[in-house]
Amino acid sequence: MVNMESMTGMNPRDRILQAAARLLAEGGREAVSTRAVSSAAGVQAPTIYRQFGDMQGLLDVVASHGYATYLASHRARETDQDPVEDLRRGWNLHVDFGLANPALYMLMYGNPRPDTPHPAAAELQDVLLDLVRRVAEAGRLRVGIEHAADMLSAAGAGVVFVLIAQGGASRDRTLSVATREAILAAITTDQNTASAHARPSPRSDATHHAVALKASLSRDARPFTAAECALFAEWLTRFIETEP
Repeated sequence: MVNMESMTGMNPRDRILQAAARLLAEGGREAVSTRAVSSAAGVQAPTIYRQFGDMQGLLDVVASHGYATYLASHRARETDQDPVEDLRRGWNLHVDFGLANPALYMLMYGNPRPDTPHPAAAELQDVLLDLVRRVAEAGRLRVGIEHAADMLSAAGAGVVFVLIAQGGASRDRTLSVATREAILAAITTDQNTASAHARPSPRSDATHHAVALKASLSRDARPFTAAECALFAEWLTRFIETEP
């Protein structure tokens, strides 16, 4: 239940937000109704619409707070010198956040709107791309940066959704670890998991270099002009994406 005493001194907007967030955490999306929020926040229903436009507007702001919390946890963590290990830690952080906040995670990721993506979601995607770019710059990425990020996003969200459906934080994390390592093996040349006798093919080795070079160009295009850099990047992308 929402504790009204904890809302003492808060303005109506903040009371509504806190009430909605608590109802969401306790009962899921279905619990966040106009009647329930207005009662829990001690306001009239029209106040919600004046402050947020409609219930979807309120839920969007609740999701924004979720994205902000998740971004803050990424910024606060220490960066590992091994970029693949850093990617592994980023995966763990994502799964831990989702299982600790299942209803909020479903609100953030369960109803994507491609035409109007949430600004904070784009910022989180940039965080992921930076993590993958570090792997590429180290010459340890097998595929293109964007493709690798899409694979990680799809697999990570899928794991969280499955674990939430199976009981959330109480579930064994074996599925998460196994999926994480399968994706990392597919997109990186993690030396910790590679066979000591395995040797990359000439084509595979060249692809790693192409990915690393493209990542470096995105950081510093000197001495190329913008047009030359775009053309070079296009050639590298074509090479990376060409099947052997």
